[in-house]
Amino acid sequence: MPHQTTYGINLVSTDVLISPNELKRQVPMTDRAAETVVAGRKTVRDILDHHDPRIFVVVGPCSIHDEKAGVDYAMRLRELADKVSDTMFIIMRVYFEKPRTTIGWKGYINDPYMDDSFKIQDGLMLARRFLLKCAEMGLPAGTEALDPITPPYLSELITWSAIGARTTESQTHREMSSGLSMPVGFKNGTDGSIQVAIDAMKSALSSHNFLGINQEGQTALIRTRGNRYGHIVLRGGSGRPNYDSVSVRLCEQALAKENLPRNIVVDCSHANSFKDHMLQPLVVDDVANQINYGTKSIVGLMLESNLYEGNQSIPKDLSQLRYGVSVTDKCMSWEMTERLLLETSDKIREAIKRRLPEPSLV
Repeated sequence: MPHQTTYGINLVSTDVLISPNELKRQVPMTDRAAETVVAGRKTVRDILDHHDPRIFVVVGPCSIHDEKAGVDYAMRLRELADKVSDTMFIIMRVYFEKPRTTIGWKGYINDPYMDDSFKIQDGLMLARRFLLKCAEMGLPAGTEALDPITPPYLSELITWSAIGARTTESQTHREMSSGLSMPVGFKNGTDGSIQVAIDAMKSALSSHNFLGINQEGQTALIRTRGNRYGHIVLRGGSGRPNYDSVSVRLCEQALAKENLPRNIVVDCSHANSFKDHMLQPLVVDDVANQINYGTKSIVGLMLESNLYEGNQSIPKDLSQLRYGVSVTDKCMSWEMTERLLLETSDKIREAIKRRLPEPSLV
């Protein structure tokens, strides 16, 4: 009697993807882009080491779905970055992958044409091309590292990465973070717990050995040295924010207890703004006050912003999509974003000058 089939019972197909090396041959890194990434990573490391007194600000669309609108936003942000450069280091939020609690559009890489065709190879190509455009204009990019297969294709163009609230507790993502070449922010859990992020930082600080893919797309044993530039991102949870001065102080104490650098980034959206994009400026204002009062542990901000405010559902007729409007979370408009960052830069300028470089804050 022949063996019964025990593999692939629920599989429809398996399609071989382009290798990371082949994608890089088709969309090659340029000298200008490499300069942007190298300089950007150094700046973020210097901020985390408290050698650079500024804060870094990861700002941009909740997700990228339209290259034209994304480049339009990037060009405006690049110009704004120069205006606030004495107090802030601007990084464009470039999110290509969207984690889902149940189902929904999973992002530009997974379904770039938003038609359920799931042409992931095209998505990787388009994502790399977009990152390259940002880097060539001198604009650093930050993203969420979600799928552990994606970094070999794109990470050389990323200045800063986040591990989301849903995946901070994941061993796979902690191991992956230990080998990433850029600083990584770990968000607190969806329940508001900061301990999962602290545990993730400690794990990513260590070396790991795990399965992944190499530059030729082959399954490989990945060995890492550990990433010492992990830090915590406070994003609120369980229906309450955690950006206030008491929450920040408690986070400082928890980090110090574990002998970890007291570096805190505040995500001004998500639970910290009760998912109301119009409340993000109030969060920024509170954080600016803390900086003015002398809080040195706050080293960064995250903001969700697009060309136009709000969001929209993805229509069946994609010609009905509104230009520059988010298809995921609601975002602030460009006008509000520009005004907010300029005003905040003015507000914290003297406090930033008083932040003396320090060897570390442990």
